[in-house]
Amino acid sequence: CLPANQERFANGKLVTVQFHPSAQVVMTAGHDRSVSLFQVKNFSLNPKIQSIYLESFPIYKARFSVDGEQVIATGTHHSMFFVYDMMAGSIIPIPKVRGVEEKFLRNFELSPDGSFMLLIGTSGYLHLLSMKTKELISTMKVNGRCTASAFTPDSSKIYSYSKEGEVFIWDVRSRKCLHKFEDEGSLEGKCIAVSKNNQYVACGSSSGVVNLYTTDVCLKENRPKPVKAIMNLVTSATCVTFNPTTEILAVASRDTDEAVKLV
Repeated sequence: CLPANQERFANGKLVTVQFHPSAQVVMTAGHDRSVSLFQVKNFSLNPKIQSIYLESFPIYKARFSVDGEQVIATGTHHSMFFVYDMMAGSIIPIPKVRGVEEKFLRNFELSPDGSFMLLIGTSGYLHLLSMKTKELISTMKVNGRCTASAFTPDSSKIYSYSKEGEVFIWDVRSRKCLHKFEDEGSLEGKCIAVSKNNQYVACGSSSGVVNLYTTDVCLKENRPKPVKAIMNLVTSATCVTFNPTTEILAVASRDTDEAVKLV
């Protein structure tokens, strides 16, 4: 296949590559302050649909909304974020979320049902926003610093992974902590994913080890035993993700070239 973004290569580091949830479109976004959309065609040219430029806003992360009508983009050094409404063709700045006292807003997750946006703040704070209004619903806090979070497929729970290697499980409705457990052997938590069938949780740490747990054990035990410890990465595990049928787990490290493994 030809490069997806060959009609407009980025002038800086790419931080996001994501397929549209329903259309044959791929989005790229990065440090060159732009979000680009390309049509994905079979083996022929992948025409650029459009690029939007966010002035003095190097992008940290960008994601399609669940309905595919919006793109949410956070910056590397900003307390605001942008919403690009693809239907209206408008770029909407969200200057400050009331009740969220954060110097930078970088990492976030969107709930699979399209209702919530979770902002991962500093000092262990997690801010749950309404996806519709982009207003704060509630704030939760983990012990230590939160490095990654993931919603369960039914959007009822959130798994939050702390830098100290603990995983906190939250009930989205009540915003109460249901349980917490220690990720075995983790010196520093880096990334977390829940499988689409809600059967497994994968935790990736700074040592490069990715531990795979069954969700029922995570909800009961304080020190669960992993079903499998994946040792293939030699540098920090920075990305874990399951395929839609929960048959493959991808583990990757951005600290070295070609550090992508499919399990």
